[in-house]
Amino acid sequence: MDYRIIIVSIIVMILIGALSKRIGLLKEEDVETLNNIVINIALPCMIFNALYDADVSLLPRLSILTVYILITSLIVGILTYSLLKILGWGRKKTWSFMVVVVLGNTGFLGYPITQGIFGNAGLIRAVFCDVSTSITFVILSFILILIFGGTMKTAIKKIITFMPLWAIILGIVFNIFRIPITPVGSTVVSYLAGATIPLIMISLGLSLNIRGLKNHLKEVSLAAVIKLVIYPLIALGILSLLHITGFNRTIGFIEATMSSAMLGLVIVITYKLDWELTSDCIFTTTLFSLVTIPIFLMFIL
Repeated sequence: MDYRIIIVSIIVMILIGALSKRIGLLKEEDVETLNNIVINIALPCMIFNALYDADVSLLPRLSILTVYILITSLIVGILTYSLLKILGWGRKKTWSFMVVVVLGNTGFLGYPITQGIFGNAGLIRAVFCDVSTSITFVILSFILILIFGGTMKTAIKKIITFMPLWAIILGIVFNIFRIPITPVGSTVVSYLAGATIPLIMISLGLSLNIRGLKNHLKEVSLAAVIKLVIYPLIALGILSLLHITGFNRTIGFIEATMSSAMLGLVIVITYKLDWELTSDCIFTTTLFSLVTIPIFLMFIL
């Protein structure tokens, strides 16, 4: 499907969420409920569905996409941390910002775009890019425990109850061993998977808050430049270094252009960091990504 139709459709669904909040049909606090449904039910079904029907022979080769995103995030993370040290930012503020630049919205925003344009073939590759986000989430959790004294029990609980990760594992296992899920199971999974994209977009619309452009203006501007410009450019270099070409390169680069992940807010709240700064940066990168993503798509499609 034409990427312009996909982008416009996504914007319309986001606006439906924003309008629903504006006229009182939904409230901003409903975001948490919608996100819980997406993360724990709909999104895992979408991931499982894609992996269950995937060509098993492709799976080992697609793991390079996970490695590629991890390397890109590591490089961007090191460069950003060094810059913030030079700027004299405090430890709490620094890590509230770090989660913004290293965690990409490869799932919430990446899945709808890749599936909309390329179908399940694009979604499967996007899933492998998104695995890196789950791994980075785990790594960040342990780093923040060491720095801010959180409990190992809390981190492990969040990791083992992260349902998209289980969906990836079970999707691959059920695929490899051809474990049947019955026609009823297949239908239920398909229906729930189909709810993912609309719920994600409406949730995004509900969570948008224009104050994010006014608060922390310097910080959100820096976040937008790093996440939406520098990160994709570094990603291009890593794609070349790893000799990732063709369709994998296209999907890999699209995923690198995504905004900051809302998952970062979970980490920041858990470890009592500056959640307002993180929230404003996520909002700003999400808003501006609706401009930058189509620009990048024009050059690669």
